[in-house]
Amino acid sequence: MSCISIGDFRTEAGATLSDAHIAYHRFGHFLGDPHGGNNVILVEHALTGNADVAEWWCDLIGPGKALDTTKWCVIAMNALGGCNGSTGPSSPHADGRSWGSRFPALSIRDLVAAEKKALEELGITRVHAIIGGSMGGARTLEWTLMYPEAVDAACVIAVSARASAWQIGIQSAQISAIERDPFWHGGDYYSSSQRPREGLAAARRIAHLTYRGEQEIDERFGVQAQTGEEPLGPYRRHDQRFAVNSYLDYQGSKLADHFDAGSYVTLTEALNRHDIGRGRGGLNRALGSSQVPTMVVGVDTDILYPYHQQEHLSRNLGNLLAMAKVVSPVGHDAFLTESRQMDRILRNFLTLSQPHPLDVDSMIDYAI
Repeated sequence: MSCISIGDFRTEAGATLSDAHIAYHRFGHFLGDPHGGNNVILVEHALTGNADVAEWWCDLIGPGKALDTTKWCVIAMNALGGCNGSTGPSSPHADGRSWGSRFPALSIRDLVAAEKKALEELGITRVHAIIGGSMGGARTLEWTLMYPEAVDAACVIAVSARASAWQIGIQSAQISAIERDPFWHGGDYYSSSQRPREGLAAARRIAHLTYRGEQEIDERFGVQAQTGEEPLGPYRRHDQRFAVNSYLDYQGSKLADHFDAGSYVTLTEALNRHDIGRGRGGLNRALGSSQVPTMVVGVDTDILYPYHQQEHLSRNLGNLLAMAKVVSPVGHDAFLTESRQMDRILRNFLTLSQPHPLDVDSMIDYAI
C-alpha cells in the first residue's frame, strides 16, 4: 500500500480537512498516456472494504482473470474518511490528537473529489474505466457526472441514483447503535483504552441482514438453535441463541476487530447524503446528462439496493452501455460472492468499453 498527500481538502458542505492523505494499491503495470488513452482501471470499494482488491475480489483480479493485471493497471483507493490508510476520524490532527468529533461530514462527491486529487498527484488525469459496487457504485456514478472528461467507461454495480428513505432509515439506525454505545464519547474515544465495539457490532448485525438475501439466510439457518444452546427455554437469555443470532454476532465481532467506528459513522453518513440529482435538476435530468458509456449491474434478490433501482438507472442514463443481472439467493453481497457471474459481466464490460481494443504492445511505458 502507498499513500499520497492531497493537501488541504474543502468538503462540499464547506468544511476544511487539513493535510489529507489517500492510501492506494496498484496492481499491474501502467501503459499509455496518463492524459489520454491508457490501461488504468479504477476500482471502488464498498463501505467497509479497502483498496486491496486482490483480497476481496481475489477471483476477479490477477493474471488471466477478468481484471487481467498483465493487461490492465488496476488502481484502488481507500475512501477518504476510512481507516485503512486514508485520512479519517482516527487519523492524527495537527495538534497530535485524533480528529474524532472534529472530523467533517463527507458526501459521496467528497470521496470522489479526493480520489480525483490523488490521481492528479500521481500524474493521471484520465482513466480507461471505473468499476464499483455498493458505496463504490455510488462513487463510480458520481465520477461520471463530476469528471466525465476523465473517464472512458464506467460499471455501476448494486446501487441507486440516490439514497432512498428506507436506506437512510436503516443506515441511520446503524449510526444510532454506535452513538448509543457508552464508549462512543461523542466520537472522541481515541485517547481511551475502550472502543465502542458493542455499538459497532450491533450496527454490523443490522447492516448484514440487508447485505444478504432472506432466502439464503433462511435456507442456511432456519429456526435451528446454536449448537449447545437452547433459545426455547423457560426464560430468555442472551447466551441462548438461534443459529442465525450466533452468525450475526460473529459478523459484528469480526468487523469490530478491524474497522473503526468513527469511520463507519462517517462513511455511512456519506451514503445517506448520496443523491446525484442534488443541484443538477433532479435524478432523471442528471442521469440523462451523463455521456460516459455506463454498464449497470444489479442483483435480483438485493434488499438494500433493490433491482428496480438499477432498472431506473438503465432507463434514464444518457449513455447506457449495457444492463446485467446477477441471479443469486445471496442478495446484495452477490457482487462479491458470485465470482463466475461477475467474471462474465466484467469481461463483457471491458470488451464493450473498447470500441477499438487497446493495443498494449504499442503503448508507452509510463512510471507512476
